[in-house]
Amino acid sequence: MADNEGYLAKPSADCCLKGSIHKGEPRGRFETVHGVETYISSPQGNVNGNILLYFPDVWGFFSNGFLIMDGFADAGYQVIGLDYFRGDPVWKHRKNRNDRSNPGFDYEAWKKKHIVFADETVPGWVEAVKSQFGKPETKYACVGYCFGAPYVCNELAGKTCAAGAFAHPAFLKEHHFRQLKKPLFLSCSEIDHTFDSEARNEALTILQEEKKAYNFQVFSGVEHGFALRGNMDNPYERYAKEESLRSIAQWFDFWLSQ
Repeated sequence: MADNEGYLAKPSADCCLKGSIHKGEPRGRFETVHGVETYISSPQGNVNGNILLYFPDVWGFFSNGFLIMDGFADAGYQVIGLDYFRGDPVWKHRKNRNDRSNPGFDYEAWKKKHIVFADETVPGWVEAVKSQFGKPETKYACVGYCFGAPYVCNELAGKTCAAGAFAHPAFLKEHHFRQLKKPLFLSCSEIDHTFDSEARNEALTILQEEKKAYNFQVFSGVEHGFALRGNMDNPYERYAKEESLRSIAQWFDFWLSQ
């Protein structure tokens, strides 16, 4: 096993605080679902009738995340994401990995507090989404970034989602991969403190030994956060972000059509 208390994809760290804000105007709306603020982005034109559950990274509800949800909506999905940070994303305390303007901020305590809430809340929120927005014929997929990866794996161990995906994950242990019952897409960066090459290889070994359905994608030269907070002024980083989203959407299209 990889070190760091048995984690394969390690807990969020300073690398998760790096990123750029993307340009664009989010078009979704906000509702309260299961007592949690929820962003809902509906498809325009191409409508496939399916619902995509979105689990955010430590930046929580911010422009880039909304635009990513809108991007999946453009692929035909009704995208529904929750703010399990309850208006307390990490960027309100530390703007980036070099920001020490709030020396009293305890990142470890912040993570622990929100993990407890998310672990307790996500299952009920998913059921509420199904009740409020789903129909008997609705199919579900799920996607998570960084902090959201374990909730993708948990859903893929259950009965609701037909397929799932994560990008640059954190907080994953061996059981998250062994418990999978539905297909998983892994969108990864070559440079990643939380999910380095050794951990990625160990995860792939587990998936292969357990004969899980999966697809693995890794982009050279980009870092943790590339799929959500990359520098869009860099053509390759833009490509990696857009290709990650496109690949994940196509993964969902295939499995939800089966």
